[in-house]
Amino acid sequence: MSDHDAEVWTLYRQDQRLADLVVTGGDFPWLNARVEPRDGFDDVRPLFAEDLRALRASDDDLDSSETAYQAIRNTVTLRYPDGTEVPEFLLHIEGDEAWWRWSDEKFDDSE
Repeated sequence: MSDHDAEVWTLYRQDQRLADLVVTGGDFPWLNARVEPRDGFDDVRPLFAEDLRALRASDDDLDSSETAYQAIRNTVTLRYPDGTEVPEFLLHIEGDEAWWRWSDEKFDDSE
């Protein structure tokens, strides 16, 4: 069992808790989790479906993938198990499975 197993990260839209992400494992730098949706999660589920559709077609259209992911970042926040907000993350959700990587610092968009 890794240090992250059994941790619960959370997904929010403003102050509304949308889902619990119960860590099931990972392969650094990625974590994997079981999604336990709450009220409101179905409202954002289409954003994740579009993200995966665009990601899978990204060889043909990288802009669509970036646009789809930006829609997620503009809508939701990810929080660490201690409840603080994750500064940067790349989160994918398909069905009841989630996988993500994160950074403790904001990325510098100027590069």
